[in-house]
Amino acid sequence: MTNPSLRQSIEARQIVSAPGVYDMISALIADRMGFSALYVTGYGTVASALGLPDAGLATYTEMIEHVGRIASMCKTPVIADADTGYGGLLNVRHTVRGYEKAGVCAIQLEDQEFPKKCGHTPNRRVIPLDDMVRKIRVASDSRSSADFLIIARTDSRTSLGLDEAIRRAEAYGAAGADIVFVESPESEEELALVGKRIDRPLVANMVNGGRTPMLPVSRLAELGYAVAIFPAVGFLATAQALTTAYADLQQHGTTSESVAMFSFAEFNKLIGFEDVWEFERRYAETK
Repeated sequence: MTNPSLRQSIEARQIVSAPGVYDMISALIADRMGFSALYVTGYGTVASALGLPDAGLATYTEMIEHVGRIASMCKTPVIADADTGYGGLLNVRHTVRGYEKAGVCAIQLEDQEFPKKCGHTPNRRVIPLDDMVRKIRVASDSRSSADFLIIARTDSRTSLGLDEAIRRAEAYGAAGADIVFVESPESEEELALVGKRIDRPLVANMVNGGRTPMLPVSRLAELGYAVAIFPAVGFLATAQALTTAYADLQQHGTTSESVAMFSFAEFNKLIGFEDVWEFERRYAETK
């Protein structure tokens, strides 16, 4: 059964702030911090699991296994990237049903041509509006619970302009999307215009170093956004932390106190060893 809290937060006009998670360590850390939702980023997932760019290379099977594992281990509602739905209309139905069954609370589908590309990289092309409208109708009709939300993303701003992106977002909302997502507005003024012209719950995508200016959640709420995702913060911070720690080890031949780390005891707690030790105390054979 889909957790209704994400839908309830949006209906109550409480902006949802969702950090990007991409593996089980990032998910477990974020899950215990009290966020309204977690965002399973396709970019971070593909980079972490496959060591490849977010260019349509991951399959549905690879993504559903990863997404389902995160959703099953986290109490926080999970929003998950599903790219273009991994194919045609039948694939979209299969994807929606699979993500819902896996425990996800919201699925993001986008209108790029296959193979898709990261929304803050160049040379993205979109499918005809009517084709995406059909995908959204199929997605909406395929879910079993109204608490499972459909997020429709348009990548048309970069190639076709903001007016076309807004037109598409409005059409996707009318087709059954619960939340619409204009990818990569290029200024705060464009973010504000999207919030003013579209009468639907909106996603703002805050990508560190991306095409859209980084704004705090409070400002995004003022501009009319319902969900703020921060997909890159986790994997970018991790990449920097690992680079620093490995360089320190290489330079000194050991790890120095100048590098910030979890303690081993704290990581054991995060990953669940306390439960293992309690089990062993209760059930271990005694002689």
